[in-house]
Amino acid sequence: MDYYFIITALIFLAAIFGFINARFLKLPTTIGLMLITIVYTLAVLLLSYFDDTLLNAEVELIQQINFEKVLMDYMLSFLLFAGALHTNFQQLKIQRWPIIAFATLGIAVSTFLVGTISYFLLQLLSLEVNFIYCLLFGALISPTDPIAVLGILKKANVPKKLETKIVGESLFNDGVGVVIFLTFFTIASSNGSAIEFSAIVQLFVQEVIGGILLGLSIGWLAYKLMKSIDDFSTEIIITLAAVMVGTVTAHKFHLSAPLAMVAAGLLIGNDRMRDSAMSEVTERYVDKFWELIDILLNAILFVLIGMEMLVLTYEGEYILAGILAIPIVVICRYLSLWLPVKLFEKRLEFVPKTNLIMTWGGLRGGISIALALSLTAEMHREMFLVLTYVVVVFSILVQGLTVESLVKRVITKTLN
Repeated sequence: MDYYFIITALIFLAAIFGFINARFLKLPTTIGLMLITIVYTLAVLLLSYFDDTLLNAEVELIQQINFEKVLMDYMLSFLLFAGALHTNFQQLKIQRWPIIAFATLGIAVSTFLVGTISYFLLQLLSLEVNFIYCLLFGALISPTDPIAVLGILKKANVPKKLETKIVGESLFNDGVGVVIFLTFFTIASSNGSAIEFSAIVQLFVQEVIGGILLGLSIGWLAYKLMKSIDDFSTEIIITLAAVMVGTVTAHKFHLSAPLAMVAAGLLIGNDRMRDSAMSEVTERYVDKFWELIDILLNAILFVLIGMEMLVLTYEGEYILAGILAIPIVVICRYLSLWLPVKLFEKRLEFVPKTNLIMTWGGLRGGISIALALSLTAEMHREMFLVLTYVVVVFSILVQGLTVESLVKRVITKTLN
């Protein structure tokens, strides 16, 4: 099955499902596409009891796609750049310290809380799993997914100050979360060999600091090139080249490509850079181009997430553990945000119930599934993939559909 056919099939499904959502359901795109894809997948599974031709074709399609590589190595850079390009840089600058705290301290605390509680939960279910593998699960499920968050917050009418915190955290914490995941992955793969603390620090500095510096360098170069000309088509190509060259460079030197693209997008997209480098025509075309890229890749991604159901291992214990993991992940996120919120809420005039809204609005998505797929069989890949999938589906469908009503209820109470 060639790549052109695979891409054609995915875009065809995204177009059909997107039409059904826009015409009938009218849900946020990410939620609508995932919901329709899950219903479609369940229908394919049901049909397979009578004729498994379509099921076999779908399974073959999914097995041809390396979800982890497609998302982490290719799609994520484009999606994060597009998200960062349209983020309010001035608000992000004002809220930078709580965002940094959420994306570092919050992720670290959540990782250990989720990992520890999951370890004891799995023991109760008679599933013997090493503690380090549970920490891997904590690391992959703790980061909120900027792709899911950005898509849903657009229609949730979240106050701008709070939206900046949620979006800013989601843009940065996946990079930090991936570094934490890679650290535990290295330890888990060492087979008892000692891992020096200096090696962990080096990994963090190389991935995080190196990635940000690379992104700023590429963003600055792109800005200088765009400033020296006035041709919207060429300037769009420059931004596209910045993302692609930046991603390849990050992978070559083992830097964080997600953080690099966030840094580049924020630099090019902030108001001061826009005003000096882009004419009104260029700005309009650049924004529309990256908005279209964002919509297209989001559509394909959430169709892929829904279709991953076809390759899961449906063990009763795994599904039960996934259902029990939902409240664990939500509660641990609330607890992990408590200290950063308390440190900054008075100084920066936080919206009432910030912790509650950030907890419920912190959605998980494709990044968590991609990291779960990267686990080895020894790390209980099939079990943690089911746990991750259950949490992600609940996060997007249930939390995503109710976050708007939660925000309205909190704001109404505040006004009254």
